[in-house]
Amino acid sequence: MSQRLIKTNTFENTKTRFMKTPNYLLIFISILILSFSSATAQTFDGYALYNLQNSNTTYLIDKDYNIAHSWSLALTGNYTVHLKENGNLVRGGTYGSNVLSAPAVSGIIQEFDPSGNLVWEFIYSDATHVSHHDFCVLPNGNVILTAYEVKTPNDLTQAGYDGATSNLWPTHFIEVEQNGSGGQIVWEWHMWDHLVQDFDAGKDNYGVVANSPELMDINAISPGFGPPGSGDWFHINGIDYNPTLDQLVFTSRYASEFYIIDHSTTTAEAASHLGGNAGMGGDFLYRYGNPPNHGSTSPQIIPSAVHDPRWIKAGRPNAGFIQFFNNNGGGGSSSTIDAIDPPLSGFNYTSYTTPTTYDWRHNTNAYSSGQSAHDRMTNGNTFVNVSGQYMYEVDASNNVVWQYAAGPSKAFRFECDYAGIIALLGNNPCGLTGIEEFSDLNINVFPNPSKGIFNVTGISDNINSFSVSVYDVYGKLVMQANNEIRIDLTSFDNGVYIVYISNNVGETIVKKISLIK
Repeated sequence: MSQRLIKTNTFENTKTRFMKTPNYLLIFISILILSFSSATAQTFDGYALYNLQNSNTTYLIDKDYNIAHSWSLALTGNYTVHLKENGNLVRGGTYGSNVLSAPAVSGIIQEFDPSGNLVWEFIYSDATHVSHHDFCVLPNGNVILTAYEVKTPNDLTQAGYDGATSNLWPTHFIEVEQNGSGGQIVWEWHMWDHLVQDFDAGKDNYGVVANSPELMDINAISPGFGPPGSGDWFHINGIDYNPTLDQLVFTSRYASEFYIIDHSTTTAEAASHLGGNAGMGGDFLYRYGNPPNHGSTSPQIIPSAVHDPRWIKAGRPNAGFIQFFNNNGGGGSSSTIDAIDPPLSGFNYTSYTTPTTYDWRHNTNAYSSGQSAHDRMTNGNTFVNVSGQYMYEVDASNNVVWQYAAGPSKAFRFECDYAGIIALLGNNPCGLTGIEEFSDLNINVFPNPSKGIFNVTGISDNINSFSVSVYDVYGKLVMQANNEIRIDLTSFDNGVYIVYISNNVGETIVKKISLIK
């Protein structure tokens, strides 16, 4: 009687022998093993990266809540962390000599190797400007920082601002390139260069606001909260980069909007209204969330604060959509994660008022008035980080499949095949993903994952009869066939499935496969 040995990623040293056993018993044992390793082992197979605000330590945790890696650093973190493909950590720190003080102020960006050694840093902090909140890392390794710059009442009055009595700090972005152990600015964009006003014809930027949605009405947004002396104006709190379009998207809490600009410009073009792939210089290619801000009669769509904009990555559900954390999207202090399919035409976004509602929504399991983060995963799940509450992941049916008590300002989800995870933790960072057999039979199911069609290989010529049974992770039989080497799951939902291949002498092979359309 042949015997088989299986193993799960949770019970790393546990060996269970499968002999000539009825399929129903195999299923029971398999599901029992899966239940001990928890359903999260089948649905959250990866890592979460976070740094609690004002904490010195960045954590990378696995699906079982173990700390897979950590960086204990000299400066406290201000908001965002990022794991590069080489396994290094990029982190916004709170610079100790900041002159300007505002929410999530930073003043310094640093990169560390896995051992916590400083690779390079760039300080962007003085009496007239300081970095804050978010950053994004470009494919070439450059980092784009969000930053404040100080404008005086005289500056504001000349620009057409109504009622300038104190300094205000509009947004700008800088792109920083590593230069040895430091950095240098290689590109800039300033909100100050893209204003319009209809308040004073004798001042700069005068025009018809309703005819200029590609510009920011200087009088549309009032400064918000902040410490005494803070000139935080638009409160830009999130940024993301689209490498295919070479564009940036960013969110404004006070405007209840997000904006898209062209990154293909030079710095000179970014200060103008011409140039770049879209031919619009640094003007807004698109804006969404609050049409009254640009003179439209269309109603406000995003009711209050908005955070963490991101393009959904290729190969994931709703790829190309723009997804964002809508802090009061459900009304009555209830947050949502919304996604829209923007009206893209070439490099230009053709409408500033559509769509008028979301194309996809997840009602979050907790409320946050600010910050927070999210992501769509390749298996169709949604990762949610509710700031000040906790982080969790739900499947396509909104069933919670993973939850963790920490609720940092922003957390980031990395899947097992991400290059940075492999560089940091090794070639098989997640171990065996589910049930995997060790046997003398060279039977395999590929490709895995697949969009729907799986092929069985390794069936030897002396096997004249075999059966294939496919079960979901709840133990439900979804497909069964005899002598069939092609498994077609194209009509089934994304998820994890267990395959049992039994030959005519009673030997059974157990494989786990992932369906990702």
